[in-house]
Amino acid sequence: MVPCPIPHTLSPEEAAQCEPAWQGAGQAVGLQIWRIVNFKVEFWPKEDYGRFYEGDSYIILNTYKEEGGDALLYDVHFWIGKFSTQDEYGTAAYKTVELDTLLDDVPIQHREVQGNESALFRSYFQTIELMRGGAESGFRQVKPTEYKPRLFHFHGDRYGVKVKEIKRSAELLDNTDVYILDLGLHLIQWNGSGSNKDERFKAAKYLRALVDRRAGKPKTEVLDEGCDDGEFKQHLDEAAEKETNFSASDKTKQLFRLSDASGKMNFSLEKSGSSIQKSDLDTKDVFILDAKDELFVWIGKKTSLSEKRNAMSYAHTYLQSTDHPLVPVSCLKEGSHVKAFETAIAA
Repeated sequence: MVPCPIPHTLSPEEAAQCEPAWQGAGQAVGLQIWRIVNFKVEFWPKEDYGRFYEGDSYIILNTYKEEGGDALLYDVHFWIGKFSTQDEYGTAAYKTVELDTLLDDVPIQHREVQGNESALFRSYFQTIELMRGGAESGFRQVKPTEYKPRLFHFHGDRYGVKVKEIKRSAELLDNTDVYILDLGLHLIQWNGSGSNKDERFKAAKYLRALVDRRAGKPKTEVLDEGCDDGEFKQHLDEAAEKETNFSASDKTKQLFRLSDASGKMNFSLEKSGSSIQKSDLDTKDVFILDAKDELFVWIGKKTSLSEKRNAMSYAHTYLQSTDHPLVPVSCLKEGSHVKAFETAIAA
């Protein structure tokens, strides 16, 4: 790290060089994760990769090489928990840009929102575990005898099982799924009568990991629905939370252009429907493709500095006006190869 002058005098490049958390970032193939704490970037322990608290925001960097290539390539994601504050995810967003700057603008940037993560993001983890609260509420900081009970929901199939901490509510029980009640030193796995082997296997693996994480101290119990599960159900005493569906009602793709060629910034609809193709893109401007389950920000090579700086802001503002504001967002530069974008737009 370089010696740092007064923070507000730094350029983006200098700020990136002065951030201690970026030391060693992107230097080798693999995954690196940081959490935002009080406007600062902190390393996230490797043993907790795949575990995310709903009250926090994170930065995830995946460093890789293409087959047969030597150059290091990157995908950098900022992940927003559903209860993360605006300050936290705002910090995550600009720190992601800072990391992109440090890595010579090579990374493809992505915004991920809890529960609406992209397929690329999900591919990094065998299991994504969503937990209520912030990281300070974890087991390591709480005495086992004072541990607040938690309920984890396992839902999926052989293509992937999601794990999410939910309210301890009997109303939320689905007998086609599996649940684990975490009482600190007593762990109960409850198998719904209609649950599948993949959900049961994933829950059993998770149960063993919890025991190992707590030095083998907890006792475990596996119950099938209806078979003496009274102790399990007596702890389901919280009110259920209503989940809101933010998926797009209209699946028609839309392409927008962001341009300051007229002397002022103009954001306009360029084209709609399945006929959107790469030839509709102009190297002098920014284009925003709303595929309705994911949004892409495409930055042309001859785009102005103002257009580049405003691209993600316009994308965010646009999404807030739709019925699908939480979809994943990827920001790519002209010439980048992003499989999901290639799929969403015709050649």
